[in-house]
Amino acid sequence: MPLSLEEYGIAQMYMVTKMQQKNTTGTEGVELLESRPFEDDVYGKGRYTPKVYRLQSKVPAWLRKFAPPHALDVQEEAWSAYPRCKSVLKCAHFTRFRLTIETVHRADNGHLENVHGLSKEQLAARQVEYIDIDIPGKDCWSYVVGNCSIDFSKFKSARIDRGPLPKGWQDRCDPVMTAYKLVTIDAPYWGFGRRLEQALLAGERALFLESHRHCFGWIDEWYGMTVQQIDELLQPNDSTLNERIVKPALMMSIEYFSGESPPDGEGIYSKKSQSVS
Repeated sequence: MPLSLEEYGIAQMYMVTKMQQKNTTGTEGVELLESRPFEDDVYGKGRYTPKVYRLQSKVPAWLRKFAPPHALDVQEEAWSAYPRCKSVLKCAHFTRFRLTIETVHRADNGHLENVHGLSKEQLAARQVEYIDIDIPGKDCWSYVVGNCSIDFSKFKSARIDRGPLPKGWQDRCDPVMTAYKLVTIDAPYWGFGRRLEQALLAGERALFLESHRHCFGWIDEWYGMTVQQIDELLQPNDSTLNERIVKPALMMSIEYFSGESPPDGEGIYSKKSQSVS
């Protein structure tokens, strides 16, 4: 990203808020269940935010054949301790399914080989993909998550001297930072598990690409804002989003969200793909 670490922290918070607003209707969207501080030895201090994603229309048609609509609601536990973050997504209907996203943000141009500290076995199974925000998404997933139509080879911020982004901009840009994302998927289901893994990897890649393209494309909207201003923007927004969604009975128990420190991820590296934004 053509941003400093401090700028990206603001940009990401603004982007998440705006994209949730755009994707929330009377029947679909994101419901925030809780938001509270947490602290542990690995991540330090941060915020714990369990959520429920009700996005049935965005689920592939072939997957909807395996379960009724509300059974596909996705529950997320997120631990944000920027510059480190972790999210774990589960689905109550598919109890063995688990998707984990671990993110490390660094002030570099994406050339670190093992920022997540993986073992030799994990590195051997890992697939690495570099995501360049200058290259627009063209697959169906990019349109599903919210395509950003800006041409960054011509884009220039009206407020600050940032852009355009020519080919190879990462090696010449100052400031520059990278979001290193480790995506681990466990979908041990005979007959469609592999297909589900591939669909989720494609969806996550599109989400990483489009959300980060929006981060930079909206720079004139968020640039100059403070963390306090973003927090003030988030508080009424979370309440409004929850009120806009007509909530069905949740197919889960209250124990589903532990609220504890981020799980260490032991034994969940059967499938993985590290994407660098």
